[in-house]
Amino acid sequence: MRYKIALLEGDGIGPAVIDEGIKVLNAIEHKFGYRFEYEKALIGGCAYDDCGKPLPESTISIAKDADAVYLGAVGDWKYDSLPAEVRPEKALLGIRKALNLFANLRPAIVFDELLEASTLKPEVIKDVDIMIVRELTGDVYFGQPKGIEVINGERAGFNNMIYYEKEVERIAHVAFQTAMKRNKKLCSVDKANVLDASRLWREVVTGVSERYPEVELTHMYVDNAAMQLIRNPKQFDVIVTGNIFGDILSDEASMLPGSLGMLPSASLSNNEKGLYEPIHGSAPDLKGKNIVNPIATILSAAMMMRYSFGKNDAASSIENAVKSVLKKGYRTPDIHFGNTQVVGTTQMGDLIAQEILISN
Repeated sequence: MRYKIALLEGDGIGPAVIDEGIKVLNAIEHKFGYRFEYEKALIGGCAYDDCGKPLPESTISIAKDADAVYLGAVGDWKYDSLPAEVRPEKALLGIRKALNLFANLRPAIVFDELLEASTLKPEVIKDVDIMIVRELTGDVYFGQPKGIEVINGERAGFNNMIYYEKEVERIAHVAFQTAMKRNKKLCSVDKANVLDASRLWREVVTGVSERYPEVELTHMYVDNAAMQLIRNPKQFDVIVTGNIFGDILSDEASMLPGSLGMLPSASLSNNEKGLYEPIHGSAPDLKGKNIVNPIATILSAAMMMRYSFGKNDAASSIENAVKSVLKKGYRTPDIHFGNTQVVGTTQMGDLIAQEILISN
């Protein structure tokens, strides 16, 4: 089997973590006999430097032609003064829209080996395994009208939080189907006590639940959900929420396993094509230092194997290799504690790739 992967390395530490992901995919090729064909394309600040656009049409074309997209990270402080329409982060919104990637899956899993890496008590986070399903192409990030205008003699900034019924329906189906494959528990997070958009969200999700009678559906306001993620995270199995709430809650959930460097993500459309990336940013201050954690990017490759290619054996091989390397005591600086052995970005990638090749 041959699969075509678009490589969008991006900025900052993006190329470094993608390099480690490729090492792992090379090991998967060797072990399972799959073949991956890569085509690189520019996105973010590096694309702006090359052609004045953070998301060139050529990149969109390459991504559409691929079976999956593998993304590093975008952004750098040197671009902060650019107009909003050409900021590197604009490319993320653009690629999601261009590929109709409306469903973002962000797992937050606490490995036993990393219980001490979290700032929370081990008894609070042990056995936590949460899947956050975030709607990705609606909400305030895409709503119109938006802008900064002079109103009544002073500047005002505004963004429109808007959801259409069909947008909520399709992400709700993804969430319920995800829950059906797990523990059949789904918590829908909104702000229906204040926001009209959230009231529609809750009504539609409740309606869709009639199609999934086996799933236990609960609702929670976003401020309470933020508190409960820290107070009692084990109460959650699958969470479904809108774009901006999902962005914030999934970053909060990254602190359960102890680091942003541990959380992968998959952004999916109605077909098998998906975009896979770590949830962390480009960290330009860490570029070239060989200290960043590549595990989130490596686990994103596992999600690629599972969701775009249907290769659960390869996905499990990657995940088990990560667990094995952590069990042996190897850590990047962000998850180091006690007597564990600190390794760099490249060595962590080498260790995980080697573990894939030697495991049964």
